[in-house]
Amino acid sequence: MPNKEMLLIPGPTPVVDEIYEALASETRAHTDPRFVEIFKNGLKLTREMFNTDGEVFVFGGSGTLAMEMAIVNTVAPGEKLLVISHGYFGDRFIQLAKAFGIEVETVQSEWGKHVDPAEVEAKLAAGGFKAVTVTHVDTSTGVMSNLEVLVPIVKKAGALFILDGVCATAAVEENMGKEYGHPDYKIDVVLTGSQKAIGVPPGLGIVAFSPKALAARESMAKIPAYYCDIYNWLPIMQNPGKYYATPPVNMLYAYEQGMKIVMAEGLEKRYQRHAALGKAVRTALAVYGMKALADEEVAAPTLSCILYPEGIDDAAFRKALAEKGMIVAGALASLAGKAFRIGHMGNVTEEMFIKAITLVGETLKEMNYQADVEAAVAEFKKVYQGQ
Repeated sequence: MPNKEMLLIPGPTPVVDEIYEALASETRAHTDPRFVEIFKNGLKLTREMFNTDGEVFVFGGSGTLAMEMAIVNTVAPGEKLLVISHGYFGDRFIQLAKAFGIEVETVQSEWGKHVDPAEVEAKLAAGGFKAVTVTHVDTSTGVMSNLEVLVPIVKKAGALFILDGVCATAAVEENMGKEYGHPDYKIDVVLTGSQKAIGVPPGLGIVAFSPKALAARESMAKIPAYYCDIYNWLPIMQNPGKYYATPPVNMLYAYEQGMKIVMAEGLEKRYQRHAALGKAVRTALAVYGMKALADEEVAAPTLSCILYPEGIDDAAFRKALAEKGMIVAGALASLAGKAFRIGHMGNVTEEMFIKAITLVGETLKEMNYQADVEAAVAEFKKVYQGQ
């Protein structure tokens, strides 16, 4: 099934033929041994990607459902959660936690910037926080959190570190076995979805729990959830032949194939490719006078929020690109109409982005804005190829 458009939004990302073919395979019973083996292998590859000695959960649902699973199994009603937010999707944890009676406090950054680590330390010094949420890459701003700084601050305070990896997983390191300066300073939970850098269509929530995070669930007699209760899912993750809720069989075919592609490329190579691609896209667009909201030192490898030059109409620009077969996303909240968001993650290619840079330049010229397409493409190649 060839892709007819370049879907360069912050997710879903373009789906390659091998994954489409897996998705279109014959639907089997969820207890069929052939399906069970596929599910088992998908779980195995997920554990390897996160390098966890805890447990992983893959289930039908969105990234938002994965956020919910991460929170309700670690923080009880009445306990305190600190939300570190770099944008719109970091803020989503606030309402989610309040819905379950969790006390929430926040440290929020100016959009396009990092939070102040001193402010995080000051909040945590007040004590009593069960967990802290950090969005690895905020899809609204294109800002990537600095785990090297934040993990030690959070773990020193004795809180669980919950990482929202929706727009980062499989493109940026999320190694749950990594020690951030101390044997006890590790990531406790990573949550994500199938549709971004993993490169599979939307439909699966994925959450990984460390032994400490599993112990947090064990310490709670009950939680205000049923579908999201990991105790209902543990028997299935340990033996996918068992039944709790009917799994999305074809999506799990696609997921296993997607994870095979991720691991076959190699995690380090994949991380390096994404870092080079993100920088190359931003450098090329800067030739057109298009500045990224996030400065390069905080910018994400997976997507960029790009500010328009003076005089460019957002709706007209994105409509013109769509008519050429290239889809980008509008900006959110106060940036709506002032910027667009372009995804550069998953199973995308250099050739796709050479075409994308060209189409952006051509569209700008059609809108009576000067754009040196050759120079922009040359900059993209120079940065991406490391010349």
